[in-house]
Amino acid sequence: QVQLVESGGGLVQPGGSLRLSCAASGSVELLRDMGWFRQAPGKERQMVALVSPSGGYNLGNAVRGRFSISRDDAKNTIELQMTNLKPEDTAIYYCWSVVSGSTIWGQGTQVTVSS
Repeated sequence: QVQLVESGGGLVQPGGSLRLSCAASGSVELLRDMGWFRQAPGKERQMVALVSPSGGYNLGNAVRGRFSISRDDAKNTIELQMTNLKPEDTAIYYCWSVVSGSTIWGQGTQVTVSS
């Protein structure tokens, strides 16, 4: 079993920055790809950023050039650095991984971009 716990959400003004963290615990040796998804009210959950064990990454079109993802396997954490935030980035952000074929989600952290 692997558990994912997010932190770092909050309220930020447009153009501001925020950093989200996700800490994994449990059978962390089973972790492979990890990442972030987000879901805004009334919308489907969408991929924000993914990172592989080797550090290779993929960013969603809506955030490319503004967000970055990093991984620290020694601490079993991933981070999402968000810059130049826009109101449309407002959503619940979920940490994600797949372990032994099963999708694992964190509980989510709210990010609100508003003046």
